[in-house]
Amino acid sequence: MDVDLDGATWRKSTYSNGSGGECVEVTDLARGQAVRDSKHPEGPVLVFTKGGWQAFVQGIQAGELCAELEPGGRREPSGTIG
Repeated sequence: MDVDLDGATWRKSTYSNGSGGECVEVTDLARGQAVRDSKHPEGPVLVFTKGGWQAFVQGIQAGELCAELEPGGRREPSGTIG
């Protein structure tokens, strides 16, 4: 999905860590949502359709997307949304 994020109103997730770690921001789009790292707002953005967003949130709630920090700082998903 090609999306213009200029002028997007970002809000910090209520589930973000209040001590400065693991903070994400979310913005509503006409046809979905977008998510970015609040510490690196110029970095990559994940864009979801409405159905994709629902599946993403459900996957998180079900524990399907838990990640373990691997040696070398790389995170690998422990499950998939499907």
